[in-house]
Amino acid sequence: MNLVLGTIRWLNIGTAVAACMVMVLMMLHITLDVGVRYFFNGQIVGTLEWVSFYYMVALVFLGFGYVEYKNENIRVDLFAQLMPKRVQFGLYIFACLLGMIFFGMLFWRTLLDAISATQRSEEAMSNFQFLIWPARWTLPIGFGGTFLAVFANLLRAIARREAL
Repeated sequence: MNLVLGTIRWLNIGTAVAACMVMVLMMLHITLDVGVRYFFNGQIVGTLEWVSFYYMVALVFLGFGYVEYKNENIRVDLFAQLMPKRVQFGLYIFACLLGMIFFGMLFWRTLLDAISATQRSEEAMSNFQFLIWPARWTLPIGFGGTFLAVFANLLRAIARREAL
């Protein structure tokens, strides 16, 4: 079980690191664009498209799994905290199962969409050719990582016999 948990942990750390690198790239790209506009009265063509279709999508979806694995999501468990530990544990198991169904369905749907977009070489409307099909792959990667993180938290909760 430790091998499975360790693999899931490192996969989600990898996607979180990728999201951080995308954030640095986005900051550099935007800073360079602002500098070119200010100092040379020019522009870097495609900055808006890169930010909208690539950087922001990757920032949002690649970090989901790591946040879930670390139990850092926002939770509203006011009433659950007042319940006995066994009930809390049962509710947590139920929530993990629902989460796995939800993120599994999101993974599957976005995977099919990414495959379809890749097959037809999807591109955005702009005054130049701008392919967006590679950005479609960040969603199934993010949702797959989140699915695995929920699964890992379920395994850890079962091993500890308490809600995380």
